[in-house]
Amino acid sequence: MNRPERSFTTDEIRLERRLPTYWRVTFDMPPVNIFGPRHLPLLSDIVTAIETDPDVKVVVFDSAVEGFFITHYDFLAPPEESLAVPPGPTGLQSLPDTLVRLSRAPVVSIASIRGRATGVGSELALAGDMRFASREKAILSQWEVGAGLVPGGGPMARLPRLMGRGRALEVLLGADDIHGDLAERYGYVNRSMPDAELDGFVEALAMRIASFDKEAIAETKRLVDVASLPPDVEIKPEWDAFLAALGRPASQTRLKTLMARGFHRAGDVENRLGFHVGQIGS
Repeated sequence: MNRPERSFTTDEIRLERRLPTYWRVTFDMPPVNIFGPRHLPLLSDIVTAIETDPDVKVVVFDSAVEGFFITHYDFLAPPEESLAVPPGPTGLQSLPDTLVRLSRAPVVSIASIRGRATGVGSELALAGDMRFASREKAILSQWEVGAGLVPGGGPMARLPRLMGRGRALEVLLGADDIHGDLAERYGYVNRSMPDAELDGFVEALAMRIASFDKEAIAETKRLVDVASLPPDVEIKPEWDAFLAALGRPASQTRLKTLMARGFHRAGDVENRLGFHVGQIGS
């Protein structure tokens, strides 16, 4: 068996070339894998590498932090830090740009979800080509409306295409936690499976795809993209709406309430965010 070759590493996001044709991206931002503006350039660079490498065919995204895939954006970072990150090659702001480019890359992207994929974590998973979830441990959500916010990474454009309008609105406006089996039933993920089987299944699928012809993979994906991906014009307003909502007094009040209860810290609020946003009240 080939030994993994670590080829690109930071403390918080690791890009590992297991084979020239098969890469892994691992998030390691303990204690709860919060994604912030300092991570935007790094993730953008990783997606650029995925887009341009002549050999890679499949990339798996996973987490090294127990209980969390990626939980949400960093609301302690000053908004100016997010605004200071320049737009990407598509002309979109950095996060939506990176997610759009990941969706269109001529490489298969797979999210292996064990723990909370909520907010940005959900949006990254949705931008990928396939999502596989631990039945016991995966939780997906777009919780933002419960905090007076608007999701900013494309879920309003992507979720209805996956699960239909009614279920997408339930996920977005209900702002609650969606566990693995329900996520599978709704089409939020491809499959949920026993936690003990997740790693082996994803590894086998990734290795299988990596053994196929790159041109055939890329052309097939491109044609599926034509039929299924939202255009950029549907993605851009979401980030604008997120930033606008972030500045409203109502959202600031709700975020302060969550912070006082333990938001952004390891503990029950992060572990059961869907429950806690439902307890804030009007």
